Amino acid sequence: MQSYTIGQAARLLGVSPDTARRWADAGRMITHRDEGGRRLIDGKELAAFSVELAKSGDGEEDPSYTSVRNAFPGIVTAVKLGDVAAQVEIQAGPHRLVSLLTREAVEELGLEVGVEATARVKSTNVHIDRT
Repeated sequence: MQSYTIGQAARLLGVSPDTARRWADAGRMITHRDEGGRRLIDGKELAAFSVELAKSGDGEEDPSYTSVRNAFPGIVTAVKLGDVAAQVEIQAGPHRLVSLLTREAVEELGLEVGVEATARVKSTNVHIDRT
């Protein structure tokens, strides 16, 4: 399973490294140390924490997000495999993206919960509904 440094986790969560360190110090994020003494977060733990964080709205005030060429770097939080198709969910800061793709593509990319991935969005139509 992939592990992430505090800095990598912060980037994926859309917060500063200092905020991620404070969360780890407070026990909100479970970390362990590698042989070099660096604090690491297990990918599955980070995925679960990112979903919890997005639901609670506890991110930094007015975070800076960009969609350079519509790219949303994040962490895989769910994978549902069918016989031919698959559904992959990515939490990119406060944004939850869901993609439908082939099972073969998921397997070739090695997508599983806790893996870092980037969702890229291209759309020719955008619909807006007024509620």
